Amino acid sequence: MKAWISPLFAAAILVGAGSLAQAKPISRIIAEMGLTPEDFSVVNATTTEILAGGMPQVGTERNWSNADTGSKGTVRVREVRDNCVHFQHFIQPAGAEQPREVRTRNCRDASGNWVLAP
Repeated sequence: MKAWISPLFAAAILVGAGSLAQAKPISRIIAEMGLTPEDFSVVNATTTEILAGGMPQVGTERNWSNADTGSKGTVRVREVRDNCVHFQHFIQPAGAEQPREVRTRNCRDASGNWVLAP
């Protein structure tokens, strides 16, 4: 089975992993975090749900979990500015004692679509 990883979370891992991203391939970083491609799908769906209603309020958050893997987390809107939503992801892979924080930003393009922004 071929697994895909959304660009949103591939970039999030790059941001969250800092200098590790320069030294290791993304597939290794994801594996080291303990998340599966299915976990990324659940996180991505949660983020999409928050954005589906238009511009969300700061503090809006949704919990997610993957019953198949035991991974869980929270997606929180930490800032809304200049047509962009800044997210704070608290990701706790199955078996991890503490969640890891990853930050991303999505902005609306000229067509009104949400896109991952640097």
